[in-house]
Amino acid sequence: MANNKGFSFFNNKSKLFLILQHQINPMKKIISFLVISSLGFVLGCSSSQKISTLKPEPDDATPIVYNNVPSFINLPVNIKLKDIENQTNSVLNGLIYEDNDIEDDDIEMKIWKLAPISIKNANSSNSDKITTVLPLKANIKYRIGTKTMGVEIYNIKEFNLNGIVTLNSNINLNNWKLKTQTELASLDWNESPTMTVFGKNMPVTYLINPSIQLFKSKIEKKIDAAIEKSLDFKPNVLAALEKICTPFQMNEAYESWLRIIPVEIYSTAAHLKNDSFTLQMGMKCNMESIIGQVPESKFDANKITLKPVTKIPNQITANIVAVSSYADASRIIKKNFAGQEFSSGSRKVKVQDVNIWHKSGKMVIALDLIGSLNGTIYLAGLPKYNAEKKEIYFDELDYVLDTKNKLMRTANWLAQGLILRKIQANCRYSIQPNLDEGKKTMLNYLNNYSPMPGVFVNGKMGDIQFQKIELSQNAIIAFVKVNGQININVDGFK
Repeated sequence: MANNKGFSFFNNKSKLFLILQHQINPMKKIISFLVISSLGFVLGCSSSQKISTLKPEPDDATPIVYNNVPSFINLPVNIKLKDIENQTNSVLNGLIYEDNDIEDDDIEMKIWKLAPISIKNANSSNSDKITTVLPLKANIKYRIGTKTMGVEIYNIKEFNLNGIVTLNSNINLNNWKLKTQTELASLDWNESPTMTVFGKNMPVTYLINPSIQLFKSKIEKKIDAAIEKSLDFKPNVLAALEKICTPFQMNEAYESWLRIIPVEIYSTAAHLKNDSFTLQMGMKCNMESIIGQVPESKFDANKITLKPVTKIPNQITANIVAVSSYADASRIIKKNFAGQEFSSGSRKVKVQDVNIWHKSGKMVIALDLIGSLNGTIYLAGLPKYNAEKKEIYFDELDYVLDTKNKLMRTANWLAQGLILRKIQANCRYSIQPNLDEGKKTMLNYLNNYSPMPGVFVNGKMGDIQFQKIELSQNAIIAFVKVNGQININVDGFK
């Protein structure tokens, strides 16, 4: 029988069984069947086996819902008086005031700005007061008269003024605008005021000085209106916030993005310090770290309100939500298995692919194996965080029941705890590089970062602290916390 093809069972065990059936008697058939069955079992254990396990289907995908703890970011704003001066001059040019209706208050008035306005700290005991110097000329018609027995008798006096008006203003913040309450402090004439008499200009300083009250309120209101118009800083602040809230990439390798979603803006009263206004602002916001493609911005200027407060803490507290889809987590963990081989005696397997999803509050990890065992095995566990090692691992990791039962029957060596512990060691990854990279990237935005012309962001931050992990039906959600400081300086108010 040495030459009989029926003994080539190493190549085809089925063929061997058929040949033997035709060549030996019934008793030998039974013996041969038992021998071949034993050989088949031995050969099956020493060569590649296939396993078909029941896949634990993922839970139905729903939108990611999680409880995001709001962050509070301190945003002190500094606005230089020089910028206020430039803005005021851009608003007030040439003819800055005109009143041609003499019937309402017996005054017609035209005021021209002759030279640039200067604004400086008043240097008074009131630290929140500015001094405005306005070179001007004015043409004023003042009507004096009476009505007697239904007859109106009026005399109109016309004055020409050319001088320097000095005004002092108290400041306050109201509805995104820096408002002033201005009072005329003095009026110094470059030329003696004149009055037109019979077509000629006659000096009338002795008449004008007592009459300043007639038009000073007009000048005061005009200055207040100009400063209010030029210092509506809401567009600038919102434009800067929109830039800051545009998602930016923190890590290219892991495709991680940081997104800031403002909820409310707080502000204290504005104060004058040296040559700048200081304005303590704070932002209540949600912060998210998204893994994958660049997320869309959720900034909506129409939903942001400015709320007045008396004090804002100097420190920021940022609570960041890191959202990682299961597909992205699978890709990261798969890198841990690259080149890894798991063995027990002469039996070896390699992981070809990794997939992760959520099932009944746990993580299911699917490992596609090749080697002594071909097929997919499924494990389930709870993701945990090791604060000391700064890594995510899976607690209570074990084979899914159907997988475990089939491994016990076909590949008991793989079902044993030794191999499982080796696999479990690779189902973890340190997030320290992510935290370090995230901090490094965020610091770039705190080092004289300019989201728009004239606006500069500086600050400092402490270490990023990991808080907890939550599972949704389509993502792993991690919560981290960071403390620090942020300063926004306006240099060249646009």
